[in-house]
Amino acid sequence: MTRALLPDLSPWKASADFRRLWKSGLISNFGSFLTFVALPVQLKELTGSAAAVGAIGAVELLPLVVCGLYGGALADALDKRGLIVWTEAGQGLLSVVLLLNALLPGPAVWPLYAVAALSSALVSVQRPALDSLWPRIVAHDDMPAAASLNSLRWTVGGVAGPALAGVVVAYAGLGWAYAADLLTFAVSLAYVLRIAPSPASHEAAKPNLRAVAEGARYAWSRKELLGTYVVDLAAMFLAMPLAVLPFLADELHAEWALGLMYAALPAGALVVSLTSGWTSRVHRHGLMVVLSAAGWGLAVAAAGICGNVWLVLLLLTVGGGFDMVSGVFRAAMWNQTIPDELRGRLAGIELLSYSVGPQLGQVRAGGLAAWAGVRASVWSGGLACAGVMGLLALCLPGLMSYDARTNAHAVRMRERRAATEV
Repeated sequence: MTRALLPDLSPWKASADFRRLWKSGLISNFGSFLTFVALPVQLKELTGSAAAVGAIGAVELLPLVVCGLYGGALADALDKRGLIVWTEAGQGLLSVVLLLNALLPGPAVWPLYAVAALSSALVSVQRPALDSLWPRIVAHDDMPAAASLNSLRWTVGGVAGPALAGVVVAYAGLGWAYAADLLTFAVSLAYVLRIAPSPASHEAAKPNLRAVAEGARYAWSRKELLGTYVVDLAAMFLAMPLAVLPFLADELHAEWALGLMYAALPAGALVVSLTSGWTSRVHRHGLMVVLSAAGWGLAVAAAGICGNVWLVLLLLTVGGGFDMVSGVFRAAMWNQTIPDELRGRLAGIELLSYSVGPQLGQVRAGGLAAWAGVRASVWSGGLACAGVMGLLALCLPGLMSYDARTNAHAVRMRERRAATEV
């Protein structure tokens, strides 16, 4: 029984490049989460405004949209490893900027927004390359297991990074958090450089607007894929509470718990990842995506209503677990059904679906908190999320009926991979 719950390690055992990319992502994510906590804390210290902290999402939005779509076309047309290397190096340079600004006698506000925007652009170019590389180095039937292991990688950094960041920022200062982030980028880059080149497929289109439009037309033709995008956008826009966590900690008279609040969501995801063996035996992926998104909304709503900090931490952890379940099955649907020659462009669209929502959600949460109060911003968004998921379940029959065993696109991709592996 216990072994059935443990993560499936088949991708790890079968692919050396999977192991290298997994380790690189773990180290890089750990450092990025340090900055993820330090930057809004620094903005809060410099401005004292919830709206100013929420505006991080606004400045990240345009680069995310533009570079995400074009980054997907680049991932299909260029060597994927090369894109990952250059964007990782660029992220390291941005950490240098944050470090130098933090060491000034009077740190400026505008570099924080500038780095947030540039970092969003680099991540938006890198993520389609990463997401389209996984299906090349992992067997088709191992995709759900790879999605769970990738989630585990993300959540380990997500738990340890924010928890450590809260301590580092409080006792050592912001500069140390940014310096640690810079170090992790350097180590991560060393792993990425050891991955085999991954050039464009012969069918890949040139990176232009026509190629982007081709990817969008394919996505539009796949109603079950569209359903996953809509579900994730709605869940993150309505219920993502990250922008107001520094102020929620203040209201609960628990400033010491801020790092734990940031770590609670990935902690829940980590629990799911560590017990993810069951995910490989589930085939109704679309149903799980919708049900898990509804659970996420209800957990966030309850966290906004509660006044006990320990109960809030527990509910945020539960919410993070639901969000991870939804993410695992979304990734499995994407990776098992999209042709290789379109994988980068579709990964760019996927990036928008799971990133634009949180960015707009930060703006929503910060603006509503300034108008109606911090806790009202949290609980109202969570309830709205759960209600919208109920409506989407009625409006998206293709997503709700998706079955990985019988879906025509999944069957076709399984046969194609089997033919190439013979």
